[in-house]
Amino acid sequence: MRLEPRISTTDILIIGGGAAGCFAAITAAKSNIKVTIAEKANIKRSGCLAAGVNALNAYITRDETPESFVEYVKKEFNGVIREDLVYSIAKRLNKVTKDIEDAGLTILKDEAGEYITRGKRSIKINGENIKPILAVAVKNIENIEVINKLNIIDYIEKDGKIIGAYGFSLDTDEFYVIHAKSVICTTGGAAGVYKPNNPTFSRHKMWYSPFDTGAGYAMGIRAGAEMTTFEMRFIALRCKDTIAPTGTIAQGVRTPQVNGSKELYVNKYGKPTTINRLYATVMENLNGEGPCYLKTTGITEEQNEELLKAYLNMAPAQTLKWIENGTSPATEDVEIEGTEPYIVGGHTASGYWVDTNRKTTLKGLYAAGDVAGGSPKKYVTGCFAEAEIAAQEAVKYIQSVQLQEVLEADIKDKLKEINSFFENKFSLYSIEEVEEAMQKVMDEYSGGISQNYRYSARKLSIAAKRIEELIEITEKLNAKDTHELLFIYEILDRLYVAKVLICHLSARHETRWKCYQENEDYTQRDDENWLRYVNSTYRDGKVKIIFRDLVGRDEIYEHKN
Repeated sequence: MRLEPRISTTDILIIGGGAAGCFAAITAAKSNIKVTIAEKANIKRSGCLAAGVNALNAYITRDETPESFVEYVKKEFNGVIREDLVYSIAKRLNKVTKDIEDAGLTILKDEAGEYITRGKRSIKINGENIKPILAVAVKNIENIEVINKLNIIDYIEKDGKIIGAYGFSLDTDEFYVIHAKSVICTTGGAAGVYKPNNPTFSRHKMWYSPFDTGAGYAMGIRAGAEMTTFEMRFIALRCKDTIAPTGTIAQGVRTPQVNGSKELYVNKYGKPTTINRLYATVMENLNGEGPCYLKTTGITEEQNEELLKAYLNMAPAQTLKWIENGTSPATEDVEIEGTEPYIVGGHTASGYWVDTNRKTTLKGLYAAGDVAGGSPKKYVTGCFAEAEIAAQEAVKYIQSVQLQEVLEADIKDKLKEINSFFENKFSLYSIEEVEEAMQKVMDEYSGGISQNYRYSARKLSIAAKRIEELIEITEKLNAKDTHELLFIYEILDRLYVAKVLICHLSARHETRWKCYQENEDYTQRDDENWLRYVNSTYRDGKVKIIFRDLVGRDEIYEHKN
């Protein structure tokens, strides 16, 4: 099999048709320009919202303000966030919530017509169809072109500016060369870098979308974009085995966490932040006090039915587990555990280093949603808000920009790289073997589940060496068709993410976020030296670490170098 080039043009290319990608397209299309969405699946059910969601976890409720939202996020992450980014999101949260409600999303309301809250910053929804609602909104706009089953693999860069992207179709033998005045990356974060809770047959039963493989990060890394805070990994506290959400129980029914002796334990390890709930659970198990649970026994019959229905909508495996075991939330406490680490900018701050307007350090390239760094706890509505900001700025940028075309010789070189995977006849390893090897390395040497999320400089050094070896092996893998070609590029992308992650973990000489970033060589938090961002750029095979000063809430940050 060989791919043949197909050239196309657009004003704004959006890479990734998930929640942020759809919202960015809807926003940009208001300016009567051509907008193209490149989506490797189908936007009707792609991205993190593919299966739905039952709450909007970033909303300014009656007793909260955008300012209090920033303070909440800042405290949760011990001071190292981009306050300007979080604040610009917070000011838009309620507006974008109204936008998605107007598009058809059902938001639950009380008798007075007010949104029903699930916590200080969360409201309840019937969100199983949130992604189809977004897809329909996109489809109804004439100047938005959607190309499904198109896997984008790299940006087109010319004289320090991003002028489009390369990709290939999963259905045809076409190699896409898309010229664009501006590009918005909304590809999501990275799952599958670490060995998961449930390996082998069930390895895709995980917290984050298994189809988000860090492609946007990796493309930016290879193009030389500055990245930030990869060391702030995210590890979810989930229902054991099913990896179903715990927030539905903890916030919706307000149940406490208890250890094997049915004792409350979280406060033994500090304030009950998202991070400490996980850390406390890990420590209780290490200290022989596990297993740990969410105490659901004794809840009302109404609450019991509500939980069964809620999980049937968003995580059916949990409801099926209760049914198969002949139990229910009211008769059996729910065992909990941490997941493997993920790199995701929607829950933590990993991703592109952007200015206040979501412009990356590469001219013409913007980032929004889980792929954009600096602003944790943005969740669904935060991704909408960020997509809106990025799209509005991209529209402004292209007013003075002409389309630039890539040289034919560059197209031939890229096509040769892709087609080489069809010609590699003597690969010693399968795609799956490389994936398992990568996950094993990251688990054992970069702070995975088996290490209770802890790592050291010695172990990271071993991980770095082995990841380099796996990159070399992956470049020699064989693909029989475009489906296998997709898997190869997904492995390559994860490996580049792993490479940068290892350098970030090594660079922060303290432990600021227990479990998320727990350095055995530097076990204490160090505010005197480490209230700053760990950033990086990638050039000529080397990761260069850059330290940046904190950015305040009311600052307008622009790239100066």
